Amino acid sequence: MLYWSIREELSQANRLRRSYYELLRDELDQHMIRYGLIDSYNNFHCKKLAFPFVEKRELKPRARIPDVEYECQNTFLVIFVEDTIPSSCKKYIRSFDENKTTKINLLQSKTLPLSNTFDRNQKYIESAHFVDFLRILLPVDYSLLIQRDPTSRNRDRYCLSHFHVRIDWPIAEAAESLALNLRYISKDLYEKGDKYAEDIQKKFFEYYGLPVMAGGRRTAGIVAAQYLKRIPCITTIYVGSSESRSLIRISERGVSKYILLKLTNAEMEAVAQTHQLALNTFHKNYIVNRKGGFGICVFQATYSYTHHARPPEDGKLREIKPDLYWLSVAGQHILPKPGIWKFPPLPMNVIYS
Repeated sequence: MLYWSIREELSQANRLRRSYYELLRDELDQHMIRYGLIDSYNNFHCKKLAFPFVEKRELKPRARIPDVEYECQNTFLVIFVEDTIPSSCKKYIRSFDENKTTKINLLQSKTLPLSNTFDRNQKYIESAHFVDFLRILLPVDYSLLIQRDPTSRNRDRYCLSHFHVRIDWPIAEAAESLALNLRYISKDLYEKGDKYAEDIQKKFFEYYGLPVMAGGRRTAGIVAAQYLKRIPCITTIYVGSSESRSLIRISERGVSKYILLKLTNAEMEAVAQTHQLALNTFHKNYIVNRKGGFGICVFQATYSYTHHARPPEDGKLREIKPDLYWLSVAGQHILPKPGIWKFPPLPMNVIYS
């Protein structure tokens, strides 16, 4: 059973809001790719450091990520909600008056390079200055919250309403919530013993495409994704990780990972030929940087859930089996550069090639 309503179940007003949200999300995807991947690459380049490209094996389900934090990799956590988070959720998604994006709060935060000239409209996503405002706040600890402005009655407006938002829901409760939904337990995480509870918590991380020992922002992101299923709307989580060197996106469609992929000249020629593109056209629209005999592009891996990670059709309780995979690779694409309109993602088998 879905926690959010599909389009056909929405009122005309909420269908329009869903369309607007998805349009804004498409645009936000572009900004997150640019900041999380391309700008990170430039950070390494400026310091004359070799960029740590993600290896193919790291994109496989259950992959282990090297336990290295890279200072030049941009890190962030952004929560983008279709509706407004109700006050009942603030106990665990901590968005209060003191961390609203008001002039007073922002100027009091010494980590923010903001002058006394403050345009209160720049927090709205349709503002011409929103992207600049977002980029100033992205490095701040914890997460940013973008949601529908509850004061916008006649039209839906989305704003970056809060910064420094802590996610305080315990991992054990998040894992319990998932296991109840998937019918691996009936009441409580520990109802079948400590070992079973430990297995459930490991599977919780696998469900969201992370290793068990994932770092703070990634863990906060998946806990937030699970908690926000309590709200009957769609939500998108963006996580930039210094260990995984990737952009992780969690939405109602599941989990996606974006990385920078290095292609040889021969590989670029093969991709262009396969998709009937002139090589110059491929370079112009898909290659974000050229270095020596290589081209660098944005690659997206999307994952789907196996039936072990879906609620059982008969609704009956079942036993968890740790050896069975919960995720499989559903799609692999080279993406056009951010801002490119007329060229689509290109399918390319990378992970299992």
